[in-house]
Amino acid sequence: MNDLSAVARALEECRHVILCGHVMPDGDCLGSAAALGLALEARQKRVTLASPDPLPDIYDFLPGAERFRIGEAGLDGDYDLFMALDCSVPARLGALRLLLDRPLTVVSVDHHAGGDANFARYFYVDPRAAATGEIIFDLLQLMQIPVTPDIAACLYTAIVTDTGSFRYQNTTPATHRRAAALIEQGADAPLLNTLLFSRKSLLHLRLLQAALANLNLSAGGRVAWMHVTAEMMTSLGAREEHSDGLIDYIRSIRGVEVAVIFRETSPGQFKIGFRSKERVDVNKLAALFGGGGHVRASGAVVAGELDRLTTQVIAAVEKAVQEAWTE
Repeated sequence: MNDLSAVARALEECRHVILCGHVMPDGDCLGSAAALGLALEARQKRVTLASPDPLPDIYDFLPGAERFRIGEAGLDGDYDLFMALDCSVPARLGALRLLLDRPLTVVSVDHHAGGDANFARYFYVDPRAAATGEIIFDLLQLMQIPVTPDIAACLYTAIVTDTGSFRYQNTTPATHRRAAALIEQGADAPLLNTLLFSRKSLLHLRLLQAALANLNLSAGGRVAWMHVTAEMMTSLGAREEHSDGLIDYIRSIRGVEVAVIFRETSPGQFKIGFRSKERVDVNKLAALFGGGGHVRASGAVVAGELDRLTTQVIAAVEKAVQEAWTE
């Protein structure tokens, strides 16, 4: 049921809602959940914020960040509505997936195409939206809930992070109009951008230094890749959040069209990130390895040995690049 008004009615009728995003939370799912939580509390609803995984430190400024229940802690509550934000695939709910076994009204709101509509009673997806935060902005307008400065800050964070500070191809005129409205409603854009993009930890830079030591370029210079192993993470004392954004450094290399990063999440398990600039649809590349995402930014989780995976993945990337230039 792709009807935002139906989602609004479900929220109006609920008593106690739990809002959560996906595993490895980002600014979009966290900002969307925090904003909607604040808005629903203005309607006198009981709200619980949850996340399958701990929040990265970079989002510690978000209003309500300290309220998120992590993992199984979110299972303790007498909820009557469970809403998944920026997540339309049950497997990405982590421990909170157990809530789907309860007699709750389940709602999913996302901007990624290709989710599983069967797990939610109300399933709303808008691939035209650059971020789930855009959809929540529209939802609040529909519900006629005023946007406070705190709500505006959360939604601006959701949108600016998922558009790469408005640099990605998913950015539309409507994205800018919503962002402008949020600034008018109290979002401090200069401060938020500083907090999000100009606060790199020393561990992040140490991890970048280690990863760049294994940077590779294809013969034509259009593909760049590097890897981050579990041993590298352990030796530096780095956490998953410290690897966020590493791929953007190698995508910025002049002449590179596709950047790939292999990050070992557990022994023999790798999260593969794909980023492109202009011509290659990396969503299709990720799909070859059981993943997905956006045209310019996608990912997949694959089991295997690093050298073999690298050979397979880079061969597929180089083929896609060659086909893009041939066209």
